[in-house]
Amino acid sequence: MSLNSLASIENWPVPTAAAGVVRADGTVLGTHGPAAHRFPLASVTKPLAAYAALVAYEEGAIELEEPAGPPGATVRHLLAHTSGLAFDEHRVTAPPGERRLYSNAGFEQLGDHIAKAADMPFAEYARQAVLEPLGMAHTSLDGSPAKDGVSTVEDLLRFAAEVQAPRLLDPRTVAEAMTVQYPGTKGVLPGYGHQNPNDWGLGFEIRDGKSPHWTGSASSPRTFGHFGQSGTFLWLDPDAALACVALTDRAFGPWAVEAWPPFTDGVLAETRG
Repeated sequence: MSLNSLASIENWPVPTAAAGVVRADGTVLGTHGPAAHRFPLASVTKPLAAYAALVAYEEGAIELEEPAGPPGATVRHLLAHTSGLAFDEHRVTAPPGERRLYSNAGFEQLGDHIAKAADMPFAEYARQAVLEPLGMAHTSLDGSPAKDGVSTVEDLLRFAAEVQAPRLLDPRTVAEAMTVQYPGTKGVLPGYGHQNPNDWGLGFEIRDGKSPHWTGSASSPRTFGHFGQSGTFLWLDPDAALACVALTDRAFGPWAVEAWPPFTDGVLAETRG
């Protein structure tokens, strides 16, 4: 089956784009563009890194409430962007749990913490814990676990199917990951300005009532996922029982703010129809 709505990526002002949609039962409803092409993910790396962290938690290598990152912070704070670390610098700018400070540094400290606990480089742990079991042979998390992942639409559809119907994790753990952590916390959603509240789960951003937003006007408030500065996104909408991936090789900017929401609305309308 193919989806006509996916073909609208042809109109995006990008050199290369690919997209795909997968149902909760793993059925790929369609792809468009070079689905096997490897794209830099930028921050779409974070959900993959978070999933590896949750495997480490379930394996008993780490605990969500154990100290990690800056003084007073925990693994949970790092996953939820409430550790108080700055965006791209390893310096503390707020007490843990007080503000939603979106932080690449926090995910890098999380990766270091897991690497020590597992006694192997984080990228290797993620490969063994998530990528290999899901058959994501063309994905790597070498470098920063915040932003240096590389993957394909085909591989990310495998991941999106897993998140919707978990096999590697207890479904209750995944439900926790898509539940607001530290409710009422405000902060900036990169590219979209100040949000009050700026809701986030464990490694996944939660749409809730945010406006403007990179998902669609038809997206349910329970929609969660991530977008990346390399012009990439992954969203999962539990109400639609659907997930969508779009990868490009043009940096996020006004073009994406304009193009992504109507694209998502088109996908949702066609799949509901």
